[in-house]
Amino acid sequence: MYKLLLCSRYLCTRYLALICIISVLLGVATLIVVNSVMSGFSSKLKERLHGLLSDVVIESPSYGGFPLKPAEMMKMIQDSPAGKHIEAMSPTVEVFAMMQYRVGPSEPITRAIRLIGIDPESRSAVGGFSEFLLRQKNNPKPEFELTESARKRTDMMRRPDPTPVRVETLEPNAPPPLDPPPREKPTLYGAIVGHAIASFRQKTGANPKDVKDVFLLEEGDNILVTTVGAQEMLPVFSHFFVTDYVKTEMSEYDSNYVFVPLTYLQQLRAMEGRVTNLQIRLKDYQFAPEVVATLKELFPTRDYMVQTWEDKQGPLLSAIAVERGILNVLLFMIVGVAGFSILAIFSMIVAEKTRDIGILKSLGASHRGVMSIFLTYGLLLGVVGALLGTGLGLWITDNLNEIEQFLAKITGQDIFPRDVYYFDKIPTNVELSSVGLVNFGAILTAVIFSLVPAMRAAYLHPVRALRYD
Repeated sequence: MYKLLLCSRYLCTRYLALICIISVLLGVATLIVVNSVMSGFSSKLKERLHGLLSDVVIESPSYGGFPLKPAEMMKMIQDSPAGKHIEAMSPTVEVFAMMQYRVGPSEPITRAIRLIGIDPESRSAVGGFSEFLLRQKNNPKPEFELTESARKRTDMMRRPDPTPVRVETLEPNAPPPLDPPPREKPTLYGAIVGHAIASFRQKTGANPKDVKDVFLLEEGDNILVTTVGAQEMLPVFSHFFVTDYVKTEMSEYDSNYVFVPLTYLQQLRAMEGRVTNLQIRLKDYQFAPEVVATLKELFPTRDYMVQTWEDKQGPLLSAIAVERGILNVLLFMIVGVAGFSILAIFSMIVAEKTRDIGILKSLGASHRGVMSIFLTYGLLLGVVGALLGTGLGLWITDNLNEIEQFLAKITGQDIFPRDVYYFDKIPTNVELSSVGLVNFGAILTAVIFSLVPAMRAAYLHPVRALRYD
């Protein structure tokens, strides 16, 4: 009983204890906020990567495509032991290309892109493709078709000029000239363009939220795409019109990807029905390793590369995990500083309370009893600091975007530039396991650093402690 009484008295009357509590509080709050932001970015990234890549991806090392046609491959997969785990499949063609378009009377803009031929319906079935479309968002059957207003605008731009007739070449008594045969309009196919290719973000005010997307390519605009053939590596090109935009909020995709109809890209590249990728969605992702192992046995490695979406993006996901780990180690040093402050303050208390310790021991207090006083005191400091730090960290995380806007107004600089990250707000994700681990580490640190002063107090001889009193 006397142990808890002394601990509570020290906690409430000694203002030096506030230093320890504040140190633990700041360390815990900082770790919670940083982990929540890193987890938010990681979750957002995984959501985007998984949505566009599906669960399992089979790729060809050659831009000429697989030796087998996609229908044959899909039948082999369905007939294999992995077939029972397959929910949907979608063949695609992926190649590098150059895109050119004109904005007004200026010189044409040319840029490198990743040209992807897809069947929109099956692509939406294997992943979250339709979730990232602007006009056809969450449409289970997206199309490469224009809206009626955009179609009229496109027809106006593509209307052929009338063929002029030279009047001076006609004889006076000759019959009127026949109307020239109508010119056939070239068939144009639709393209879904990356949001960052078609637009850029422009600030409209001092507030960080005051940004708008300025579109260089509008729906119905014409683009020229040049790539290479599948066999002879000769350049081939075709015109497309913009039908929609894909916005994943990831710069790598939004500034590079252009989606066009699969069958037309195969025809353009003379691929004869072949594809370079096969996207596979599983009924349950936990069977992914088993499915990958089966597919690797089914298809030879030299012509087919079988990976899960996590394997394919392994370096990027590993880099994020390493960054998060390094940040945790560096920021945990704040809690380490709190531990050293506990060590210093407890050493001062032991030196100051030597007489009181001697009296306790002369009254029959054991070594373990005296030690438990200081260990319990350290535990209380850690618990109070961790609880207050958790409350502060969760409050900051919940109001992080408001705090960011307030600081941006004061400093006049964007702390989180939305034109760089293409996020409308800072993503956060509070993980209870992470919060619990941070609290446990902070409390354990407080107890460990109070151990040395506690042992020193426990082994003080009562006679020596009272020697000069």
